[in-house]
Amino acid sequence: MSDTPETADPTHAQRERLLADVAALPGLPGVYRYFDAQGGVLYVGKARDLKKRVSSYFQKQHGGTRIGHMITKIVRMETTVVRSEAEALLLENNLIKTLNPRYNILFRDDKSYPYLKITGTSSAPSASSASRYPRMAYYRGPVDQRHRYFGPYPSAWAVKESIQLLQKVFRLRTCEDTVFNNRSRPCLLHQIKRCSGPCVALVSPDDYARDVDNAERFLQGEQQQVMDTLQAQMMAHADALQFEQAAEIRNQLSALSRVLHQQSVEDNTGAATRDADILAVKVQGGRACVNLAMVRGGRHLGDRPYFPVHVDDATTLGAESANDDSGKATASPEALVLEAFIAQHYLDGGVPPLLVLSHPVDKALIEALSLQCGVKVTAQHQPRDTRRAWLDMCIKGADLRLAQLLAEEGSQQARTRALVDVLEIDADALDTFRIECFDISHTAGEATQASCVVFQNHKMQSAQYRRYNIEGITGGDDYAAMRQVLMRRYGKLAAQVAKRVEEPADPSDEDAMIAKPELRLPDLVLVDGGRGQVSMAREVFEELGLDLGLIVGVEKGEGRKVGLEELVFADGRAKVTLARDSAALMLVAQIRDEAHRFAITGMRAKRASVRTGGSKLEDIEGVGPKKRARLLQRFGGVRGVASASVDDLQAVDGISKDLAEAIYRALH
Repeated sequence: MSDTPETADPTHAQRERLLADVAALPGLPGVYRYFDAQGGVLYVGKARDLKKRVSSYFQKQHGGTRIGHMITKIVRMETTVVRSEAEALLLENNLIKTLNPRYNILFRDDKSYPYLKITGTSSAPSASSASRYPRMAYYRGPVDQRHRYFGPYPSAWAVKESIQLLQKVFRLRTCEDTVFNNRSRPCLLHQIKRCSGPCVALVSPDDYARDVDNAERFLQGEQQQVMDTLQAQMMAHADALQFEQAAEIRNQLSALSRVLHQQSVEDNTGAATRDADILAVKVQGGRACVNLAMVRGGRHLGDRPYFPVHVDDATTLGAESANDDSGKATASPEALVLEAFIAQHYLDGGVPPLLVLSHPVDKALIEALSLQCGVKVTAQHQPRDTRRAWLDMCIKGADLRLAQLLAEEGSQQARTRALVDVLEIDADALDTFRIECFDISHTAGEATQASCVVFQNHKMQSAQYRRYNIEGITGGDDYAAMRQVLMRRYGKLAAQVAKRVEEPADPSDEDAMIAKPELRLPDLVLVDGGRGQVSMAREVFEELGLDLGLIVGVEKGEGRKVGLEELVFADGRAKVTLARDSAALMLVAQIRDEAHRFAITGMRAKRASVRTGGSKLEDIEGVGPKKRARLLQRFGGVRGVASASVDDLQAVDGISKDLAEAIYRALH
């Protein structure tokens, strides 16, 4: 391809080069990526036939549609050819999770599910007493081979409810090893028949091991087999005239029967598949909810909602993608959202053998899932009997969660409008109205930190929160701290604003600010404080040449009571006192409280790190105050502990090999 003359229009040159690249594409399966002028990723898609699929974007007349708007922004394209549609699907979703394109359906990558953990056992003569009696515990984090993990569970409540259930039936211990090894008499849990008392040898290791085995089988869905085993053991004890032991097992059977009777939704059909995920999707008002319910061992453990972003844009583009070279009917928005969730949630593992779905999905997706995870995955969207009940519950949950979200968003929009009206701000687009709020936190001048939280699109934008370590000031000088954080936050931004005013407007600058809102000044700057803090903010803004009308201070009212706050302005306007039930005051209080919370948590973490250097060590199971002090003394602080090897850690008095490995994993 010949070089484009330097006199040609750059946009025209980019378009000609892009069309030439499209014309040169092969008719093979692959993945394509569109980029804008700033290098941002607009869209990631897959195709059975790259040439046919990508060409359709530029051959059709899209007018003022979302697709047309996206196409006008494309300046560059990248493609990757793969061997099959399954490989294309895998690569597409890996890129979506990595690149966060603006026009793809995106789910938050949150798979930090909790587990129920039963610790491993050790039969070695030197093993501690605690290690011979496994404990069950709530656990969240990476799993290993030393312990047994059951789950995942959709919520912490589901894990704790299961632990209480197992305590009633099998009476396994839940206490820490340090507590177990130092007990001299049974605890309260033994008194209320929730623990068999292994800490004071009220149960033999063999009997306790049998209870552990039965508990694990119960969690794996073998409830009837467990009951049959217990029934046989009870009869054997009775035949041997061991009536006390028989009575104990009888009590276990009675407790287990009550538990199974209380389980409202359980698969008692004897089906081979006892682990399943139930997925229901609801799309309404430009938003979507995917409700995920988990069934493990035949027991329904509860559900968990997920709310994707970019639903409108992505479903429009995805519908066209589904009707490209395959000739299939256009997929529904619900099916597209469900397929996006399945791909992003399961392709890196953790999929059960059965998915019960509210809408049918592409068979190629399920096949790719099976190949990637090494598990034969079956998808059902018209189940019967118990699974039908599961799905109906899940669909109802999706409906309720989405209705709740839309109601909350409507309420937040009303609050935003109320605040704009009260402050008499000319805001044409409420959806892009941006508020930044600052707060200072310290303890008697120690570990001073400033927080900046962001409110935009009618909600808090936690990904854009920032903390600033304040240094070089007199301890406790909140005014100097506020001056420093405002200068650091807006110094460079003010220079960029001045440059944009002096030079002709560049459309690419506007696109960049839409993609990265932090590149533009907020519409409102909230300062947690009264006239003193506002005066300091005014000095900073005057020095930077910024509009003083942006600054509003939130001053405590009479008696510093919540609901009596007043708004103080930097541009000389009179104070504004809002009614206690004012929607504007509710929004101001919400943002102010979030800034305070964010500053407090950062300050406490910094203070703990400065004082002890051991905040991370405190969270490690088995590391008490004495062991923590030995580690910090030996290695000179938590950084030294983190850089130590397992052998180095094991050399510290009281640190076993297992504990050394646990410390190493926790700090890495």
